Amino acid sequence: MTNNPEIIRKVLSNTKTIALIGASIKSNRPSNYVMKYLLDVGYNVIPINPGLKEGTTIHGQKVYESLSSIPACANIDMVDIFRNSAAVPSIVDEILQMNNDNDKHHNIKSIWMQVGVINEDAALKAKNSGLDVVMNACPKIEIPKLNINNIRSEL
Repeated sequence: MTNNPEIIRKVLSNTKTIALIGASIKSNRPSNYVMKYLLDVGYNVIPINPGLKEGTTIHGQKVYESLSSIPACANIDMVDIFRNSAAVPSIVDEILQMNNDNDKHHNIKSIWMQVGVINEDAALKAKNSGLDVVMNACPKIEIPKLNINNIRSEL
């Protein structure tokens, strides 16, 4: 799958809340500084890391142990995956299950796989289920590259 710049622009422009899977408390980790960047440019970011203690925060945001443990009222638009490629199919399955759970009213619209995270089968499954998919890319790179400015005002 090749990333379409217009899909990237659409995802970044229409996203308000991002669930970031694989968030790290360590400031030298890409997931940590990408999360900080996303917060700084105006997105709501919910960190997910099952290895961190309940009540932990990263950049002032409460950490959740899993995607499905985030309350539906969070209105997640995009899931940003900082995990290895082999973990993506189960994440996609979880997203699709959450979107189909009428009791929780989730409406996740897109999946973003970070640089080096590539899973063609999971990407195709997500795309065929109506989700926008970006793979092997980083929003911290794409936002300035596509000259997406004033995210705060677009949200």
